[in-house]
Amino acid sequence: MDYRTAGVIGGGAWGTALAQVAARAGLQVTLQARETEVVESIRARRVNEAFLPDVELDPAVSVTDDLADLAECDLILAVPPAQHLRSVLTAFAPHARAGLPILLCSKGVERGSLKLMTQVLAETVPQAAQAVLSGPSFAGEVARGLPTAVTLACADEALGQALLQTLSSPGFRPYLATDLIGAEAGGAVKNVLAIACGIAEGRGLGRSAHAALITRGFAELTRLAVALGGKPETVAGLCGLGDLVLTCSSPQSRNMSLGLALGQGQTVEQALAGKRSVAEGYESAPAVRDLAASLGVETPICNGVAAVLAGEAGVEEVIIGLLSRPLKAEDA
Repeated sequence: MDYRTAGVIGGGAWGTALAQVAARAGLQVTLQARETEVVESIRARRVNEAFLPDVELDPAVSVTDDLADLAECDLILAVPPAQHLRSVLTAFAPHARAGLPILLCSKGVERGSLKLMTQVLAETVPQAAQAVLSGPSFAGEVARGLPTAVTLACADEALGQALLQTLSSPGFRPYLATDLIGAEAGGAVKNVLAIACGIAEGRGLGRSAHAALITRGFAELTRLAVALGGKPETVAGLCGLGDLVLTCSSPQSRNMSLGLALGQGQTVEQALAGKRSVAEGYESAPAVRDLAASLGVETPICNGVAAVLAGEAGVEEVIIGLLSRPLKAEDA
């Protein structure tokens, strides 16, 4: 488990930031991007002008548009948007040897199938060794080397330890977990909850409401994670509570900024217009709602967000509905 080269699939802001992380950790990195302008920009100016324009990339990062160029890498970080992960991994599968570690860095629930990213990986690249990276991390801050701590989940503890040692650096501190489901559930649900917090902020509902949404949202996140087979202690860590607090507390979050626009009266179409980067909560909200319903888990905040995004209910209607829910014990 001597990893010297890493391939990063996905040339968005987060993929570019993780390429920097791997390079700072001493790896030679190949970043794969499907956008021609991203490849040309990095080759010509060492900057991803489309998605991360203020960060000059480490000399150890090279760029390609061809997944085949990642075939000889010692490990892969998969960072495409969650709803595109299946097609990207299917395309990469012929180049993946048996036992290749693939670290999933996309957060979401696949629409239609209602599957987590590890399930998508198992179906598309079954020969790979799975791991999940999730936690409170803004791409720009990570790319600039600001201190960041995340969860690295891997069922194989020896592999997890090797990945931990490989990717850690003074500014990037991963903590090991073995609960992949808990790590994934936290990352998927927090994006939907961040939209709710943004709506509350845009509506001017105050800090008390904001705190209540985070706390009650965390209860929804935990219920769903446990129903899926995850552990409550996992989502109480960086990949759940930590990520939730960050994503729900800053307009740097694409999901919170989407909610902020909706709370200020914009339509969904207006709020999304001109955005190149994906707000994963927008894509995942209907899948999270359907997944929770299939498991018999109550997720009223996530359901409300999904209803607003689908045009099934207005913001005010959802707020009134949440405030008029039956009173009950907090731990129920």
